[in-house]
Amino acid sequence: MTPLTELIIDAGATNHVLAAGQIERLLGGSEARRYGQVNRALKAGELLRVKRGLYVLADKFRDYPVHSFALAQQLVPGSYVSAESALSYHGWIPEAVRSVLSVTATGKSVSYEHELLGKFEFQRMTVQSGYFLEAVSRYELQHQVALIADPLRALLDLVYLRKLPWQGLDFLLDGLRIDEQAIRAVPSSSITRLLDVYKGKRERMFVDELLRALAL
Repeated sequence: MTPLTELIIDAGATNHVLAAGQIERLLGGSEARRYGQVNRALKAGELLRVKRGLYVLADKFRDYPVHSFALAQQLVPGSYVSAESALSYHGWIPEAVRSVLSVTATGKSVSYEHELLGKFEFQRMTVQSGYFLEAVSRYELQHQVALIADPLRALLDLVYLRKLPWQGLDFLLDGLRIDEQAIRAVPSSSITRLLDVYKGKRERMFVDELLRALAL
């Protein structure tokens, strides 16, 4: 075991996502020494670089694997998991989604990919002021925390991101493979509240048509 891995474990940070500053404080010493210790742990496969300045310990040293949703939260703080990723998590679509798609309120759309940790996409979205986290909830995932869009918010975010026009309820059920029982169980109040979120006509029309299609 490399000295850096031992320091991380001794500090009780085994399951943490570690920023470069935290590692610097653990190691101390010169920049050259810190660089050498980090590279040694990386080459040994004990430490994984998620992106520049962000690291996690390999699974064999952790009490539980790092959850991709929680990792996405650390990659771009202030983001939340949405669209297909959230729909799959909630069981609204049958497909398992390999990459994690998150939404951000600021900055550029970016993506990260790691051969062991997976692919992460972050799309910027503009909504009404003060409503970015409307219908977004905090979830505990294997002792880790992430913000995830509620199912209907995830669906409307997908409409926004993919520029999907209303094509009828059959398109949702057959085209997007949304679970019919799940969407029919959503109360009308949960649908109408999303009218306050989006600025665009497409999303607002989608909400109105969905209410009509479900006869709510």
